[in-house]
Amino acid sequence: MSQDSDIVLVTGVSGFVGSAVARALAAQGRQVRGLIRSTSSRANLAGFPGTLVEGDARDPAAMVRAASGARWLFHVAADYRIWVPDPEEIVRNNLASTRAVMEAALTAGVERLVYTSSVATLKPLPGGPADETRTATPEQAVGAYKRSKVVAERLVEQMVSERGLPAVIVNPSTPIGPRDVRPTPTGRIIVEAANGKMPAYLDSGLNLVHVDDVAAGHVLALEKGRVGERYILGGQDVTLGAMLAAVAKEMGRRPPKISLPRVPLFPLAYANEALARITGKDPFLTVDGLKMAKHHMFFSSAKAAAALGYHARPWEIALTDAIAWFRSAGMIR
Repeated sequence: MSQDSDIVLVTGVSGFVGSAVARALAAQGRQVRGLIRSTSSRANLAGFPGTLVEGDARDPAAMVRAASGARWLFHVAADYRIWVPDPEEIVRNNLASTRAVMEAALTAGVERLVYTSSVATLKPLPGGPADETRTATPEQAVGAYKRSKVVAERLVEQMVSERGLPAVIVNPSTPIGPRDVRPTPTGRIIVEAANGKMPAYLDSGLNLVHVDDVAAGHVLALEKGRVGERYILGGQDVTLGAMLAAVAKEMGRRPPKISLPRVPLFPLAYANEALARITGKDPFLTVDGLKMAKHHMFFSSAKAAAALGYHARPWEIALTDAIAWFRSAGMIR
């Protein structure tokens, strides 16, 4: 593809999911334009398969410039932090960036855009996997990050219905795999466990998916998704204990055997957050994290499978790839 009209703008290309989406699009021969902030890490940008433009997704003028001439747009960038001293900062950031990107898409007249939401906008289903019908309200979301994704997703839906925004929404579950430079909260658990620093765990569960499968799902959403619809991009439901046992097996360690109750850990979580305010380092145990652990975050990708042809490889492969990358990055000793 060589026409200017075939440019696809991707926000968040220095991040975990955004870098995977950019590579998936480039592999199709599309002209990728990646948006990065001047302060963004360049760790994921070596050999970037396209052109890079600097700008802040929260800046409306910068977004209009970045989207100019683009035929398609992927808004993957997000403030993905489980804890900050001022939780409302996450809500402000994600709502402002989503508004600026969506407005820029309308101004630039993009043909279609894919908005990266999250299963954080959905309510867990006790006793089984939740689907796209389990819509959460901001009040039902646990923590600032989840609340920010709910209000941002509602904004996109409103702009679709009221202003004809040509947006398809995807809801990734818990991606793991290569290029998790930060790392994400789940990536951090894998690193800590691989380094033998997690002798115990909480009885919780999550839906694990290879980050490259999530990226492939984004491309499918562009090609086959219906405007205004949501599609969960997940993998398989896994208990935290099973994931940690698999990490231990990869590392030749004994798996942790102690399952801890949540409630007695809340004082420790409050203490961790208080210490984080002094040191500036992210706490490993947070109050919101304990609240989230009450539920098994299990989800179904049946809608994406039927409508988009989406599929995900086994979660064990994703875990192996994640550990291999963390080793190469020096995070696992």
